[in-house]
Amino acid sequence: MRGDTFVALARTPRAKWIEQGLRTLADGGPEAVRIEAIAQALGVTKGGFYGYFENRGALLEEMLDSWELGSTEELIQRVESEGGDAATKLRRLITIVASADRLTSEVTVDLAIRDWARRDPAVADRLRRVDNRRMAYLRELFSAFCPDPADVETRSLLVYSTYIGSHLIAADHGSYTRSEVLKHTRTWLLTPPGDSRRG
Repeated sequence: MRGDTFVALARTPRAKWIEQGLRTLADGGPEAVRIEAIAQALGVTKGGFYGYFENRGALLEEMLDSWELGSTEELIQRVESEGGDAATKLRRLITIVASADRLTSEVTVDLAIRDWARRDPAVADRLRRVDNRRMAYLRELFSAFCPDPADVETRSLLVYSTYIGSHLIAADHGSYTRSEVLKHTRTWLLTPPGDSRRG
């Protein structure tokens, strides 16, 4: 191994290439994810890339792996780790996702992958798997206090649609701010059926 490649490997961990790849994807779509551009953004030579990845396709695959794991199983584990009842876990899930404290939970990455899936059947299959896993977890939580399966499905879809769609809607809300409307939406969705607070 050449000395300069070793330095690049030591200075730039594999995860940094993946993270920068996801940022680049969010900013410019899959076409923008180029080895040279990512190396430049990281401030390294592209030689270090080949110490981790066989080619660009391998990087794209690992980016999708990282997004899928981080936005499903790792996210669910974070929510479950602190315990509480189903409503508490739903509030925690919404808070974590809204904070976007990890790159894999940023909606810009999610939206970029959704756009990519429109043109790539393999990415579309991956997206369907992620969406089904997320919806399954929402159903599991809502089922704990909603006895009607149709109600469970509706609430799950509304929570998920709000996460994805709120960032695409430019509408004003009269005297309310978007954050106020989202807070009210969350309260409404997490209030058990028949509870007087549901209004």
